[in-house]
Amino acid sequence: MLNRRKVLGGIAGGAGVAGLASPALAKGTRELSMVTSWPKNFPGQGTSAERIADSVQRMTDGRITIKVYGAGELVPAFEVFDAVSSGKADMYHSADYYFQGKSSAYNFFSTVPFGLISNELDAWVYHGGGQELWDEVSAGFGIKPHLCGNNGVQMGGWFNKEINSPEDFKGLKFRMPGVGGEVLRRLGANTLTMPAGEVYTSLQSGAIDAAEWVGPWNDLSLGFYKVAKYYYWPGFHEPASTLCLGTNKTLWDGLDAFDQNAIATACRVENTAVPAEFYFNNMKALETLVDDHGVELREMPADVFNAFGEQTEIVLKELADKDAITRKVYESYVSFRNDVSKWTRVSNGAYIANRQLFLEKLLKP
Repeated sequence: MLNRRKVLGGIAGGAGVAGLASPALAKGTRELSMVTSWPKNFPGQGTSAERIADSVQRMTDGRITIKVYGAGELVPAFEVFDAVSSGKADMYHSADYYFQGKSSAYNFFSTVPFGLISNELDAWVYHGGGQELWDEVSAGFGIKPHLCGNNGVQMGGWFNKEINSPEDFKGLKFRMPGVGGEVLRRLGANTLTMPAGEVYTSLQSGAIDAAEWVGPWNDLSLGFYKVAKYYYWPGFHEPASTLCLGTNKTLWDGLDAFDQNAIATACRVENTAVPAEFYFNNMKALETLVDDHGVELREMPADVFNAFGEQTEIVLKELADKDAITRKVYESYVSFRNDVSKWTRVSNGAYIANRQLFLEKLLKP
């Protein structure tokens, strides 16, 4: 008969989690709560949270069940961190840059402008010391974090006015969180953070002039094409939008190795599944937005992108000066970015650039 403990241990071993203990499978059951920053069953992020819960239940033979709450069902979208830190909830599924008010270091474990793309960020977290730093930051808030997905490079956003120069951002009311929002503030925009469920109505009412969310798949489902005219690419602000499963650390430390492995394995699987899901659905959704809804795709002008980059370096260096732990994370992240960019340039970067030139020639009418 297949030994499920050995199989699970072998899978999770690659995630760098402690080895298996040998608890009896007949232990009592327990139900955990997972609060999320997404509407219930929201495509991509919300459905991924549900899959994690299902995976943990299957791998523990039903001993652990996880009840998933959409944003606002138990706590508001941006209060999930506090709920788990305090023990009001057991887990959160979110993006850690929402919690930069707790520590500026959290930006680097989510995404920063001109930062790591998804496979580079995975390399840093799994092999370059990022997980150890993330654990160090989060332990101060009573949380154990895991990577559990990535949306990839995001779009530049939805606008009701053309963007031709950096000056066009002055006075613009723009929904953008994290370091990207601070970069736009330096260019004169009025930026704010709001959950997915509020973006459409804010664009519709004129409370904001522009917004970014994720990319075509999510943006199509939220109907932004109905209330904004221009769809700009590429995004500078989120090259690798990492999702996090944060577990209350007291709870985590009280779990045996088998159950820790079940949670870690579910997260590791989702960290592979989510990028593939977004890549496929973004491809299809972009076709629908352009072909069926007449969305105007616009490329962000080069001088605008350059202005983003110049302000980004200033903002990131200021973040690093916030405190010692953020400086430590910043130095590790930037050092890794500088090193890995050399490989990306001669591998994925060079291949994609040359493939695109060939395809454009091949497909030219």
